[in-house]
Amino acid sequence: MGNPANRKSKPEYYKPDIVPKALKLIQGGMNMSDQQTEVVRQSVSSPINNKIGSIFIPVSNIEHSRDWYCKVLGLSVDDCPIMNGHLCSIPMQGTGILLDTMPSWGGDRPEGPPNIQTPAFMFLTGDLQGSFDYCKRLGVDFASDIEHDHWFVVKDPDGNLLMVCRE
Repeated sequence: MGNPANRKSKPEYYKPDIVPKALKLIQGGMNMSDQQTEVVRQSVSSPINNKIGSIFIPVSNIEHSRDWYCKVLGLSVDDCPIMNGHLCSIPMQGTGILLDTMPSWGGDRPEGPPNIQTPAFMFLTGDLQGSFDYCKRLGVDFASDIEHDHWFVVKDPDGNLLMVCRE
């Protein structure tokens, strides 16, 4: 290396560009060159959005199920109209719920569509014990007690398993 005294001094506004990017990569950061970023972006490109629209819950009796969900969630049935004779949108904060007799997916059979036998989502609560006690007062069928002081599972009228989890 040359003598530091012989080097030209850098302007006062000089800020190195390569070193911070390299350090960011070494430290586990996400900074990459524009070319690397474009390669990654192209490799994970998809026309499918990374977002859940609504969750379908198969039910055999749309009116009875709508009434049950409204009671458990503290909603008015007037806010949950039945559409096309087989669908009912339950208004939620965030991802929606659609109750559906699923005529194209087994709902045309006498036993109705297959139920959800493993909780596929969870309802959140800030009061786990209060939610458990509330469901008990309503006569909801339980699939578990409170587990790990964090969650419990109930069954809807069709036997779909629904988890209630501490937020």
